Amino acid sequence: MSETLAPLDGLSAALPAAAAEVEVALDTLLPPPEGAESRLFEAMRYAAMGGGKRMRGFLVLEGAAQFGVSRAAALRVAAAIEMLHAYSLVHDDLPAMDDDDLRRGKPTAHRAFDEATAILAGDALQARAFEVLAEEDTHSDPAVRAELVRCLARAAGARGMCGGQMLDMLAEESDQPLDEPAIGRLQLLKTGRLIEFSAEAGAILGKAPSAQRQALAAYGRELGAAFQIADDLLDATASAEQTGKRTGKDAEAGKATLVSLLGVERARLQAERLVEQAINHLDSFGERADLLRALAAYTVQRKS
Repeated sequence: MSETLAPLDGLSAALPAAAAEVEVALDTLLPPPEGAESRLFEAMRYAAMGGGKRMRGFLVLEGAAQFGVSRAAALRVAAAIEMLHAYSLVHDDLPAMDDDDLRRGKPTAHRAFDEATAILAGDALQARAFEVLAEEDTHSDPAVRAELVRCLARAAGARGMCGGQMLDMLAEESDQPLDEPAIGRLQLLKTGRLIEFSAEAGAILGKAPSAQRQALAAYGRELGAAFQIADDLLDATASAEQTGKRTGKDAEAGKATLVSLLGVERARLQAERLVEQAINHLDSFGERADLLRALAAYTVQRKS
């Protein structure tokens, strides 16, 4: 790896500390199991809490810190994004999609409950994410709240995460292998858009100048691409015990990834180049963005 990549000093403590804060926020914002619909609330909390690195939430918190945004407001946005991410994982794991039994080292939601409950829990988590963003406690300015809702909807919808998932499914059914640009677009939509928004959200909260908002969004875009390649590398090279989820499934399903197209070493080099580009977008933020630089480096070094 290039020596220009940021060291991981400080991140090893900051990432789990932020994850713990996001977990507390999720505990506060997600309804406790009670009443006739308690099974749904239980499934929502099961899917959203008790695991994960909370990288998307961490991006929100660190982006917000660049502009002096209150921690309470940033945590609400971080929790909302983690809710939406959790919904996507619940639905991604369903038998009609990837049909996975393991997520974050524990049974997937449809295995722990049942398929119908898992679908409803995903739906409810998505709805709750937007509800949290729209609430006055998230920001006093309704224009900021509306912009957060608009941008998350765009990142998650047909021109974002859901669209990317559709492209992924179509690629599996096709006899024609995808080329590198097509794989890049698929992964940009499926994974990258939500990570890009997570990096940009702090700037929206802080009413940042356009140039700084765009810099964080560009950082998130490159980071998201690197993250997906790293995920594909783990699927190809790591064990289920290391990752907390089933591995080798991309090859089994014949999925189009840069690892399958380029091979492990070339894909790893591509991920490292993307990380360097992401870090370059942070130049205007100086030392206060060091944790974001370290996160980018960690993305391609992680083991799970």
